[in-house]
Amino acid sequence: MPTLNLPTASRTLEPLNLRPAATWPVNPQNYNRTVFAAAHVVADPLADNDPWLTPAIDWERTIAFREHLWDLGLGVAEAMDTAQRGMGLTWQDSLELITRSVAAQKARGSGLMACGAGTDHLDLTQQLTIDDVIAAYEMQFEAIEKAGGRIIFMASRALAKIAGGPDDYARVYDHVLSQATEPVIIHWLGEMFDPALQGYWGCADHDAAMDVAVDVINRNAAKVDGVKISLLSAEKEIAMRRRLAEGVKMYTGDDFNYADLIAGDDQGYSHALLGIFDGIAPAAAAALTALGEGRMDDYRAIFEPTVPLSRHIFKAPTRFYKTGIVFLAYLNGFQDHFTMIGGQESTRSTLHLADLIRLADAAGALTDPERAAVRARTVFAARGVEI
Repeated sequence: MPTLNLPTASRTLEPLNLRPAATWPVNPQNYNRTVFAAAHVVADPLADNDPWLTPAIDWERTIAFREHLWDLGLGVAEAMDTAQRGMGLTWQDSLELITRSVAAQKARGSGLMACGAGTDHLDLTQQLTIDDVIAAYEMQFEAIEKAGGRIIFMASRALAKIAGGPDDYARVYDHVLSQATEPVIIHWLGEMFDPALQGYWGCADHDAAMDVAVDVINRNAAKVDGVKISLLSAEKEIAMRRRLAEGVKMYTGDDFNYADLIAGDDQGYSHALLGIFDGIAPAAAAALTALGEGRMDDYRAIFEPTVPLSRHIFKAPTRFYKTGIVFLAYLNGFQDHFTMIGGQESTRSTLHLADLIRLADAAGALTDPERAAVRARTVFAARGVEI
């Protein structure tokens, strides 16, 4: 196995002997949780564009990655923040991504998928009204449904900016949900992922916000398949999970505590819609297989080593977690470069990437250590470090 001499905070190089690739049995037919991986997009590094201003996507590799997730029995949460939605990926590009992914899903005749609908085409520099937000959601819902996609009801920066309080949120969600053609997944994205969503549901306090959200969800339960919360708090997720109307799923969005939340307790469990499952898909599939087969020791043995890796990738500023996800995709051969929309490959430090490799190795998340070593050396050399 290869050795990498990775940099440390003391400005020395420390050897890491990479472990052999982990192998686990996977049987999606035995899953007893509904699980989505929020999938990233692969940038096109050869496009003649201005990366900070205009996204360029390698469609072939992007769709191939979704096929990989489907092959493992994981659903695809499409055009979400993992794909840099609203952080480089425009609504127009998101709709093309959704359309292409739906076509790929239909061509294979299988694979779970849901698609993000939001209000990100609105110009936040203009004076907007609640009716503008409603109309924006309606437009995106209609476009996704026309493409054949299922809806994830994303949080709205525009609504967070202009809402006068909880009543405005209730008005928007009640109206839009009433028009959904099939049950949707509601996504409550915390401000740690997107600072523009501070005070969502009209409340600065998460507990008060939860009261508003639960009330909206439960009175519209027939139109809600489930809710994903991304607050990085197991306690808050469990509290909300226990308050949901019968039949409404909790999809964990907690990239810090997912192993415990999916396992559940004597009062229930969470399903999952997670960005980290993009980077650890084989381990996630194996852990879900073990869970479904009642092999809890194996479930823990597979999943628990991935949690430190996930916590590192999603550390504050959490909105930069995509860099770690794409770096893993590069190391594992799902793209031939470490280039991101908006140039976001630069948002994490060299030391951060070094620690990511250490943790990925410990978690068995490097599918081919020899390839990972060669690719890591290329990235670190470009940053002035020979490893």
